[in-house]
Amino acid sequence: MDDLPRFLSRLRPPRTPALLVRRMSLERNLRELAGLCRRAGVALRPHGKMHKSSGIARLQIAEGAVGLCCQTVDEAEAFAAAGIDNLLLTAPVPAWGAAPLAALAAHRRVAAVVDSPGQVEHLAAAASAAGATLGVLVDVNLGQHRSGVAPEEAPALVAALRAHPALRWEGLQCYLGHLQHDPERERPHAVATARLATLVADLRAAGMPPRIVTGGGTGTAALDCASGVFTELQAGSYAFMDVQYAEAGAPFAPALFLATSVVSARHKTHVTVDAGFKALAADGPPARVVAGAPPGSLFRFQGDEHGAILHPAALARAGASRARASWHETVMLIDRDPAFPWPADAPAEGALVWLQPGHVDPTVNLHAGFHLADETGSLGWMPIDARREPAHAPHAR
Repeated sequence: MDDLPRFLSRLRPPRTPALLVRRMSLERNLRELAGLCRRAGVALRPHGKMHKSSGIARLQIAEGAVGLCCQTVDEAEAFAAAGIDNLLLTAPVPAWGAAPLAALAAHRRVAAVVDSPGQVEHLAAAASAAGATLGVLVDVNLGQHRSGVAPEEAPALVAALRAHPALRWEGLQCYLGHLQHDPERERPHAVATARLATLVADLRAAGMPPRIVTGGGTGTAALDCASGVFTELQAGSYAFMDVQYAEAGAPFAPALFLATSVVSARHKTHVTVDAGFKALAADGPPARVVAGAPPGSLFRFQGDEHGAILHPAALARAGASRARASWHETVMLIDRDPAFPWPADAPAEGALVWLQPGHVDPTVNLHAGFHLADETGSLGWMPIDARREPAHAPHAR
């Protein structure tokens, strides 16, 4: 694979800030996880909430994915409208979402997860009214504490949903989200999957065998496939990657980058680029500077529309100072210091500086689309068509 800075230097997006996906890295990531799943005998159902793009979903399905995960009803509607089938909504559906989800199930293969009897009743009533059969999985909580029943409560919920003819009992979901970025995840993962395996055995003994046991993620993919309990993997970020998963040791190539333009170069400490909170998610680690600036440069938010690319010489100077100065004070002190020269290798006004997002999912959600880049430097446009936007105009209630 070509050197990343050299590859990015060939690219000229027409406007910035702009998301760009390196096709070679994307396709390599898709192949690697699909291959891992095939060798383990585990189906791959990637999570569409990461890329929110029916174009990427089609590439994943062409590589062998059995369908797609969604996190919201809006995402499910958008993917279904784009022709993507076999959708699993991986979060409990709010009461208002039962009817539109059942409407999708009338002409698409759609499934949802539940963690309460009330959710079962809402989905059953909506599916019956729509004349549809809706697949349902019981969501199991083994440590993330976002949703899901305790394992010992799952059999009763399975029995309740099996009593409804409009619902189709599919299996179990268990997402170990709290372990995805944990450097010591191997042991707690083994403990959790052992509990999950016990639940599967108990359900089989009770005459309610789960057809699907789905879950897993980018950070635990190898452990998930080797566990012997998951029949399906839900990884999402593997396709694009981000700083957060790179720091967690996920073995996939960086494929998503943000092109920014230097709009001001008036300080010795930094240049200002046209990407801030409106272009990059602020949760997780900061974006990583990967090209267009000296090695060791760091990104810092400077507001909604702007960020700073901090020069490594200025960072070293600030770190060597014993004074606990604020960011603004540090800039003024260095600017006024005649002994500190203007960095000759700082990006010039108008130059492109390339960033790898710290957290990919919410960063993608801030953009309307991304450029898909070949190694030659040619760019193709792919819309992010499943962002959290309602499929229909909201109505007053």
